[in-house]
Amino acid sequence: MERSNLKLKVEVVSARNLLPKDGQGSAGAFVELQFDHQNFQTTTKENGVDPVWDESFYFNISDREHSSLTLEATVYHHNEPNSKSFLGKVRLPRTSFVSDPDAVVLQYHPLRKRSILSSRVRGELGLKALVTYDHGQPLPTPNQPQQQQNVPRAPINVPHKDAGTSSSKSYDCLPKETSPLLGGGEIVRGRFIAEKQVSQYNLVETMHYLFVRIVKVRDLHLKNITGSSYVSLKIGYYKGNTKPLLEHSHNPEWNEVFAFKREDMQSPVMDVRVKHYSPENNNEGDQFEGALQINIHEVHPRVSPDSPLAPKWYAIADKNGDKNGDLMLAVWNGTQADEAFPDAWHSDAPLPPNVSSVTYEQIRSKVYHTPRLWYIRVNVTEAQLFEYGMSRVPNAYAKLQIGNQCLKTKAADSEGPNSICWNEEMVFVAAEPFDDEHLIVSVEYAVGPEEYKSFGSVSIPLNPVERYEDDQTICGKWFNLEKSISADVMGNDAEISSSKIHLCVCLDGGCNVLNEPTKQLGSPIGVLELGVIAAGNLLPMKSRKGRGTSDPYCVAKYGDIWFRTRTIVDSLNPKFNEQHNWDVYDPATVLTVAIFDNQIDGDSDDNKHVEIGNVRIPVSTLESGRIYTLLYPLISLGSSGLNKKGELHVAVRFSYTSFINMMFIYSQPLWHVNVCEQAVSAVAAHFGQAEAPLQKEVVQCMYSDVNSHVWSLRRSKANFFRVMSVLSAFLAVGKWFKEVCMWKNPITTALVHVLFVMLVCTPELIFPTVFLYMFAIGAWNFRYRPTLPPHTDIKLSYADSVHPDELDEEFDTFPTSREGRLTMMRYDRLRSIAGRVQTMLGDIVIYGERIQELLSWRDPRVTALCITLCLVCAIISYVTPFKAIVILVGFYLMRHPWFRSKTPPILLNVLERLPAKTDCMLTLES
Repeated sequence: MERSNLKLKVEVVSARNLLPKDGQGSAGAFVELQFDHQNFQTTTKENGVDPVWDESFYFNISDREHSSLTLEATVYHHNEPNSKSFLGKVRLPRTSFVSDPDAVVLQYHPLRKRSILSSRVRGELGLKALVTYDHGQPLPTPNQPQQQQNVPRAPINVPHKDAGTSSSKSYDCLPKETSPLLGGGEIVRGRFIAEKQVSQYNLVETMHYLFVRIVKVRDLHLKNITGSSYVSLKIGYYKGNTKPLLEHSHNPEWNEVFAFKREDMQSPVMDVRVKHYSPENNNEGDQFEGALQINIHEVHPRVSPDSPLAPKWYAIADKNGDKNGDLMLAVWNGTQADEAFPDAWHSDAPLPPNVSSVTYEQIRSKVYHTPRLWYIRVNVTEAQLFEYGMSRVPNAYAKLQIGNQCLKTKAADSEGPNSICWNEEMVFVAAEPFDDEHLIVSVEYAVGPEEYKSFGSVSIPLNPVERYEDDQTICGKWFNLEKSISADVMGNDAEISSSKIHLCVCLDGGCNVLNEPTKQLGSPIGVLELGVIAAGNLLPMKSRKGRGTSDPYCVAKYGDIWFRTRTIVDSLNPKFNEQHNWDVYDPATVLTVAIFDNQIDGDSDDNKHVEIGNVRIPVSTLESGRIYTLLYPLISLGSSGLNKKGELHVAVRFSYTSFINMMFIYSQPLWHVNVCEQAVSAVAAHFGQAEAPLQKEVVQCMYSDVNSHVWSLRRSKANFFRVMSVLSAFLAVGKWFKEVCMWKNPITTALVHVLFVMLVCTPELIFPTVFLYMFAIGAWNFRYRPTLPPHTDIKLSYADSVHPDELDEEFDTFPTSREGRLTMMRYDRLRSIAGRVQTMLGDIVIYGERIQELLSWRDPRVTALCITLCLVCAIISYVTPFKAIVILVGFYLMRHPWFRSKTPPILLNVLERLPAKTDCMLTLES
């Protein structure tokens, strides 16, 4: 056997979907590699079924041909103490080794059993294998001579993000349509094939669970009544405990539900134990009170919407086999469509260890309802003010406050000895109910640079305020301003003057506060169904025990109903498989789905939930009855540029009940009002009071247009190109007509002349021709109609070529937090842009002013010529048929280039010489 200086480089990248072995739904995995009588071992990755190693190992190759050598990789779970459990193995033959480093790709190999009688395994292991020389040099390719093997590879220059242009990344931002096998069957071209009527959850993959409802215990004989009792369930490596009951009782009651995923069970028997914890026996552990075992193969299935399964009493036995009370529980097989699923403890989403600040209620799926929002319109008309020792009222202003919203009027002078008038309208946002909400109005005036004095204030509760409906006239009222007597008493004989203010206050709920209907009128026209299937390849949002991970959950918003999925703890490829339905009252609405990272362990400084990505689906772009199963890329724009944070797999279906009712909705008015920060704060405060509160940053991310008013050079460029795209059709028509006039194609110009004469002679054909042409364009575009809903467009957003400094400016705070030189540079750039816009507006105004000067006698010679020409044209147009004039004008515009002059038209030359108001504007000193 010939010795060689070859080496085999093996890179252990990661593993996916390993079988949990620690009883908490995870595993402490490591990999043992064996090749040519050489062994290596990776580090152990704790608490995860998707471990990532990214470790490389080099093996000596004794046989240069290495035809009979195989690489064996075995995955184990580390047990305490110094033992291991088999999770699966992979064998790679020599055909899996490559010698070209450019051909090395990451391949995931399924884990296999040791033998047929071995225990169940699952998951995949990602490996890379490359044959290199002794010093890490790659082998020469067949087209590369051997003597060039030591030539170093040219380095690849990666531009720095602060370079002249941004380090733009190329991402495919289009959603991809998939054909998954869901609960209703396989989906092909938006329709179910052999649809199965299993449950209402037909837009997600069916997940089978073993549900266990622990109700209560009776006749439990406790040796020590101090402490707390709880029930522990164990199926294979999965363990779940009820909440400990602190009250001292022989008949504790829990009424908790546990959901164990069927495909992850490693044991046919469920072990149920009743335990008692006492502080006095802390060193001895929890006291065993009784247990029972249930064969899970004998459990009957239950399909929703069947009636709930009635619990039964089961006798529990202590260590000696004697009966120690009865345990009431119910066990059944079901799916995620079961009504007990949202409130259950899930084996596939356990809390990480050593986390005590978060309960299971905060990671379960929930439904939220947006509160009814109202505009509080306050018209501050006038006030009559009296102050002891004051002969005339100074410049005063009114300050209005509702919660943390505060507005002020302008400081106004008094119109009389004791009266002052503002006549200003203030608008606030408040959410029902108004139990503790008050409008506080005070009148103040300045007595010093930082000192203010108040005439008094009034507190108006919002509950009795009149509602504004259908152009109703709201009458104003006088309110007395109250003030503390001890605040401004000048002496024992001082008089307390009375001041009052005139206000017109009303609640306006007819406008659209959050771009969603404030109230639903009539019956729904359809149903919108959303199935959140899974997410994949998510970027780690945090670090836990030295490895990157995430705790993702999804939030879907449509109308005034928000839906939140359960949190999948410690996973970068979570499977949610949860579905929710909404009633649709207007198709001109948007469904928003976003995925966030739940900061359940509080490892972030501010403990804010981080947005991973979002998807916006306009309902009006969905075909009725079609199922869209789409894989959306989650692409976001950060301060460093574009980032792809993963993918989101969803299924959407919109179906309407009546086509006539839906088209009738299109004819109804739709009020558009921009989302304001006060409305978002009101919704966030309402959701913050829920059992599983939604964070304020989550609410802000769901309303994507909250910060649309902030200056952004990138967004300005994008809007400019959007305007040019809209005008491109008119510009194309103008360019085509110019080519017709210049006789670029004589045949086309001749046909245009014929069509022009026909339309002038028969004007009744003009509108039919225009509408027929529009019909032809629409029918032609039917072949190229979009088949998928729109999604984020990188080029439309101008994010693929944005400069890093523009991004830094867009993410800057207001007011700015950057240093002076950078702010000065950006200010000069903004001045340059504004100067060009100013010049363009000035040029447009100049031509408008010159047209006005034609008849203003500012230039008497041009005006005399203009009115003479108008008189001649009036006589000619009176004696000449109108059709003849139109034909002559048209033929003149489309005349041959032989009859055209290279100089500008006479009318344009005259217009250029007319005076404008530019000469009347002030100029700066030199």
